[in-house]
Amino acid sequence: MKTISNKSKIVFLSTFPPTQCGIATYTQDTIKGITDVFGKSITCEICELVKEPKANPTQAYTLNTKNKEEYTKVALEINKDKAVKLVHIQHEFGLFDGNYGDYLLDFLNEVKKPLTYTFHSVIQNPNKELKTFVKLLLSYSNSVFVMTNKSKEILMRDYDIDEDIITCVPHGTHIVIYEAPQQAKEKFNIQDRKVLATFGLLGEGKNIETGLKALPKIIENTPNALYLIIGKTHPNLIIDGVDAYRDKLEGIVADLNLQDHVRFVNEYLDTNELLDYLKAADIYLFTSKDPNQAVSGTFAYAMSCACPIVASKIPHTLEVLTPDSGILVDIGEVDQFADAAIKLLSDDHLREEMGINAFRKTRASSWENVAITHMDTYKELIENPAEIKYSYPSIQLGHIKRMTTDLGIIQFSKISIPDLESGYTLDDNARALIAVCMHYKLTQDKEDLAYILIYLDFILRCQQPKGNFINYVDQENREHIEQNAEVNLEDSNARAIWALGTVVANKEILPEAIVKKASQCLLNSLKWAESIQSPRSIGFATKGLYLYHTAVPNLYVAAIINKLNAKLLSNYEIHASHEWKWFENYMTYGNGILPESMLFAFLTTNKPIYKKVALDSLDFLMSKMFKDKNFKVISNNGWLHRDSQEQVHEYGEQPIDVAYTIHTLNSFYSAFGTPEYKQKMKMAFNWFLGKNHLGQIMYNPISGGGYDGLEKDNVNLNQGAESTVCFLTARLLMENLKLSEIKVIPLMKAKTGIAINS
Repeated sequence: MKTISNKSKIVFLSTFPPTQCGIATYTQDTIKGITDVFGKSITCEICELVKEPKANPTQAYTLNTKNKEEYTKVALEINKDKAVKLVHIQHEFGLFDGNYGDYLLDFLNEVKKPLTYTFHSVIQNPNKELKTFVKLLLSYSNSVFVMTNKSKEILMRDYDIDEDIITCVPHGTHIVIYEAPQQAKEKFNIQDRKVLATFGLLGEGKNIETGLKALPKIIENTPNALYLIIGKTHPNLIIDGVDAYRDKLEGIVADLNLQDHVRFVNEYLDTNELLDYLKAADIYLFTSKDPNQAVSGTFAYAMSCACPIVASKIPHTLEVLTPDSGILVDIGEVDQFADAAIKLLSDDHLREEMGINAFRKTRASSWENVAITHMDTYKELIENPAEIKYSYPSIQLGHIKRMTTDLGIIQFSKISIPDLESGYTLDDNARALIAVCMHYKLTQDKEDLAYILIYLDFILRCQQPKGNFINYVDQENREHIEQNAEVNLEDSNARAIWALGTVVANKEILPEAIVKKASQCLLNSLKWAESIQSPRSIGFATKGLYLYHTAVPNLYVAAIINKLNAKLLSNYEIHASHEWKWFENYMTYGNGILPESMLFAFLTTNKPIYKKVALDSLDFLMSKMFKDKNFKVISNNGWLHRDSQEQVHEYGEQPIDVAYTIHTLNSFYSAFGTPEYKQKMKMAFNWFLGKNHLGQIMYNPISGGGYDGLEKDNVNLNQGAESTVCFLTARLLMENLKLSEIKVIPLMKAKTGIAINS
């Protein structure tokens, strides 16, 4: 039986691989970004632009651009499909036949779907005919994407286009796992070379000869220089099997005796191999000679791979390449290219800093973020935009494993490179233990057991004779240092109890030896746990004790839960009022754990007062974080104080607060089955997926690394243990929610001993 999809469709008019051209690749990458982020509700189809009939078309639609009749025919075909909600035309004047490509008008006159364009070329100072034609194109749509602010400015100034219909979206880039060039070179056995590189479909416009002519001067300074020229010649330039441009370049190599310093990679590489080459480059040479080139995908990709760049001055590079990430030079000026390259090759620190700055600058333009920008505009054009939903990324443990040594999980990372000097904390290893236990429960992946044991042994290592824990261990000596005496340890100690309770709660599936270790460690901590005073520490400990108690009923543990939450209840009674239903006079981080603690106390003791305070305080917290169908994290820039009139800030937002909000809502949903809690979980998780004030994803989809924070103007791209583990736990909770939506059994009605899946 054929499955009927109820997804909305977007049709792209474009060339498409295996056609080898920049627009084909651009469209493919755009579609992948949209599918990765919104594929749950959107499917993309291609109307492939070809120059001659195709014997066996592979796409949904095919348009022979030289045949005028086909423009109307294809439009009628698209009109018949009710699922098609939008047509997106990748526009370049050379793609369509006729004067300025005016055959396209036949399509536009017939198609009944909403339209938008991406203008890949925006020509300055147009003549009257060109200006009239561009305005006519946009009269069918009132929406157009461009890739630079310069192009937007030209449309407004030279074509009288209204700013409101122009969406500026940067050329997309691929997210990579950051690594230094020296490490990347090992894949190609060129560790002993200083590597310059350029890539793309070769042609006169690339002006590769400038780089070649600069090379002798560069070699005088850097004798081990190697220039990689990556890419095939543009197919349109190979006539009767003769590749004149490549022959010309090879002639220059021979004339200048550069055979040992130039390597042609005459292939159309797949994306991953291309990115590996770019990561291996010490410098990227962008030698284009077209002063009107609006945008360059090759330039954008090089920046995204942390290449320091020496670039010709074209509109795209002039707009994007700041002095902290590269050097701009005049088109075709051989000496300027040579001098700039020598400057960078002579300063390892400068190259590294420029590369990192380039990498950071392009994270906002990842294909995933570009997809979000596209969809924000699409929603204004299509019917029922509320039907468009975020898709969840695959669950990845790569970065967590990379951050873990035989001792434990390392505290911080520099972008994605673990910072060994930052050492290890009880906090992070407790969080990691919880996350990997959740993953093991979901997947039964045996590889998880080794990591569970590492994190558990770290907690045991930190436990002191009186049952409490120290928090910090350094890498070099693997010893506990003075930091442990200077930090308030209650929170980290209580998180350890939460982690230990999580292990015991999974006793039916974990090896007995692991469960026994965790159980004994938790029991040894009980005397200390009774004395906890800090509200959040009470919450963390209560969660762990509750998980333990549901797996191994214990009257002493139940009594400690009651004792701790009586303290928390007292806090609430002291501070709460009709307008401020909270446990303190302020809200800081991890707020959800407080109503969650009250919930666990109620589930343990069945005291109605705990239930009432749990629900009242949760409702109050949610009123501060969910407004007008939007989710806002309480900012660490001043927090939220009782008497403050300020609204929640749109920056200083931390992944830990999003994850804890999802944890809390999950616990309440599991307990009461209230649909509102499930919906709020989804809204909160969408923060990671790009539903935030910057419209950017908060994770690395390749490795599963979680970005450290959302600021006013940028994402903190460091992927430390806390943020990475918080993203993973949130993602796992959403996966469990998806699996449980078939049937929900409220915990209140379940038998004693069934633990909340968090």
